Amino acid sequence: MRNLSRLHPDTLAAHGGGAVDTASGGVVPPIQPATTFRRGPDYAPLNPDNIYSRDDSEALRAVETLLAALEGGAGALAFPSGMAATAAVFRTLPAGARVVLQSGIYWGTTKWVRDFCARRGVTLVEVDAADAHALGSACAAPTALVFVETPSNPWLKTVDIRAAAAAAHGAGALLVVDSTAATPVLTRPLGLGADLVMHSATKGLNGHSDVLAGALVTADAGHETWARIATDRHDAGAVLGPFEAWLLLRGMRTLPLRVARMSATALELAQRLSTDTRVADVFYPGLPGHAGHDIAVAQMTGGFGGLMSFLVHGDRQTALEVVGRLELFQRATSLGGVESLVEHRATIEPDSGIPETLVRLSVGIEDAGDLWADLDRALG
Repeated sequence: MRNLSRLHPDTLAAHGGGAVDTASGGVVPPIQPATTFRRGPDYAPLNPDNIYSRDDSEALRAVETLLAALEGGAGALAFPSGMAATAAVFRTLPAGARVVLQSGIYWGTTKWVRDFCARRGVTLVEVDAADAHALGSACAAPTALVFVETPSNPWLKTVDIRAAAAAAHGAGALLVVDSTAATPVLTRPLGLGADLVMHSATKGLNGHSDVLAGALVTADAGHETWARIATDRHDAGAVLGPFEAWLLLRGMRTLPLRVARMSATALELAQRLSTDTRVADVFYPGLPGHAGHDIAVAQMTGGFGGLMSFLVHGDRQTALEVVGRLELFQRATSLGGVESLVEHRATIEPDSGIPETLVRLSVGIEDAGDLWADLDRALG
C-alpha cells in the first residue's frame, strides 16, 4: 500500500486506510470476533498482534490507522464512547492540577468534568473560549490541560485553535480539541497546534446512528500523557469491540461525501432561516453574521458542518409545537447521521441553562428542498 500520508483524505476514507482482507482477497477487511487467540507449542503467539481482544484487534487497528491518517496525527486510540475518550484524558491529571474548560459546550462533558474535578481536587476554570482574550487570561496561571469544542454544541461557537494552542502552551498545558461536529474532513486541529483531538465517533465519523464509539488522536505518540492514556485504556478495558470497530470503519469510508452534502444543505437551510421572520436568531458558523464566521472560514475547509441551532419567537410551547410538526426531521438525540434530526435542547438538557426556545438541527443527506419544506410547514 502507498504511503498513507501522500493520499488525499477522500482516497484514504474510500479505501478504509488501506485495510483489506489479504487472506481471502476481499476488498474490505473481515470481522474477527474472537476474544482470545491461539499460541504455538512453544507458547509464542501465532500472531504477535493478536493476543486478547481487550488489548487490541485487527478491526480496531484499521480504524485507528485511518483516523490518525485523516487527522494528520501520530497515533489514535478508539474507545467505547466519546465520553470514555474524554474521561481517559482527564484521568491522567494529578490531584491539585488546574484545567481550563470552554463554557457552553456539550452539557454531558461539562457536567462530568465538573464532578470529576470536584472529586479529584482539580481546579476547574470555565471560560468562553470563543473569546481569545478571555481564554488567554484564563491561561495566565500554570495549567495542565485546556479543553475546547469547536464548533460547539449547541451554540456553534467557533474557537481559534491557533490562538488556543498558543495560550495553552504558554501556560504549560496540553490543548485538547473536541472536533466532533467538524470531523477531520472540515478541520484538522493538530495542524493548527492542538495536542489531542477528541471525537464522539458515534456522530459524523460513523454517520449511520448505529455505532457507539469515541476516539483520541495525538500529535505526539511519544508524549508521556499519550502513554498514560494508552495504559489507562488497556488496564481499564475501555476498548472498542471488533464489531463496532468494523461498522465504524465501514461508515468512515463515505465520510467525505456525507460531510460535504450535509454542509451544503445546512448552509442553505441556515441562510433561509436567517431571513425568516418566524425565527429570532440562527447559530451557524457558515453565516457571515455569525460571531465566529471569520475564524471558521480560516480553519474549516470545504464547509461548516451539518449542525445548527435557531431560536423561535415565542416560548417553550411554541418551540415544542414547531418540533412536533416536523416530519422529515426525526425527533431524536444525536448528530452527524445520514438522517436529519431535531432536538428541543432544553428538554434534553434541562439543567444546562439552554433557552427553551432553542431548536437544534442535525442536517443529514436528504434533499435540501424537502428539508426546507418540512421546516417551513413546521414553523407555521
